[in-house]
Amino acid sequence: MQPLKSTDPAEVGPYRLLGRLGSGGMGVVYLGKSRTADLFAIKMITQGLAGDVEFRTRFAAEVDTLRTVSGTRVARLERADLDADPPWLAVEFVAGRSLQTQVEVNGPLSPRAGAMLGALLVEGLRSVHAAGLVHRDLKPANIMLGPYGPMVIDFGLAVLRERDHHLTGTGLPVGTLAYMSPEQARGERDLSTATDVYALGATLVYALTGHTVFAQGNAIALLKRIDDPDDLPDTSGVPADLAALIDGMLGYEPSTRPTLDTVFDRLIAVATAGGVRTEEVRADLARQTFVNDPLDLPDEALQPEAEDSDTASVEDDPTRLVSLPSRPEPEPAALAPADEPAPRPQVPAADVGWLAEEMRTAYARGAAL
Repeated sequence: MQPLKSTDPAEVGPYRLLGRLGSGGMGVVYLGKSRTADLFAIKMITQGLAGDVEFRTRFAAEVDTLRTVSGTRVARLERADLDADPPWLAVEFVAGRSLQTQVEVNGPLSPRAGAMLGALLVEGLRSVHAAGLVHRDLKPANIMLGPYGPMVIDFGLAVLRERDHHLTGTGLPVGTLAYMSPEQARGERDLSTATDVYALGATLVYALTGHTVFAQGNAIALLKRIDDPDDLPDTSGVPADLAALIDGMLGYEPSTRPTLDTVFDRLIAVATAGGVRTEEVRADLARQTFVNDPLDLPDEALQPEAEDSDTASVEDDPTRLVSLPSRPEPEPAALAPADEPAPRPQVPAADVGWLAEEMRTAYARGAAL
């Protein structure tokens, strides 16, 4: 994390700013702390864009989306002020590292853990779809791996299925190419929930193999490959018991892809094959993905500030930022024998690379690589 600049505000709304988590041409994301010492990611539009009506409309649409979606697998909106100058929003600061970083650092997940990861992500997408939304940008960088499982983040590209799509014109592909469905690549605006099923399939390929379904390259060439029904996604290395399911999820035509319910049932069957309890698989997923590095913020950052306290400074190291879990749940039974008390959860480390990327992609008017 970078320290605050002299031009940065010391406070935003009720939050004291500790430093910069990420920045781009469209805004800055800060680490903010409440009076009760909770940490939040504070997104603020840059002053130069604050007067842009279309951009403010996009920002307001993201806030509306975050207010609409709720669920244990979705990072929640805490607060927002669209009338501020410039506007800002505060979202849950998710502990853990992203799936993207997890695979880059430690390699692919085991088949059983990957299947459980997928089932939990289905629960997140169900919350999104129940709100009448399509996420449109599900990918490993937008999935945080915490102590209680994955959480879906970044709703900057989410749209209501019934909404007038004046914010994303016809013929303009918006999303992340490596996880973009053929209909997104064509720039279709009336996207269905099948778009997210495709992205989940592509995400599971990466989680289970370490490679994307189409090799990275020139954007125009890649868009053509995605929209070519004869150029099949690369699912090599996917475990045999998941291959048919994931191939179906990556079907060219949206109507041929399985429903989330079908995907969920198959993933649970693979995750618990052989009579393994769900709690045991959840515990194994946490062991494979959850990072327990110690907190690397000054002690003052965790204490409610005094009225006259100075602005905190933090080290310029984004891999060390952490937060207490925001929504504690009971420890899975498999984490400790029944006759022993469950260990007290340690404060987790957090991967915040997604925040900088969010500022680059959330309101993109063209394809984001």
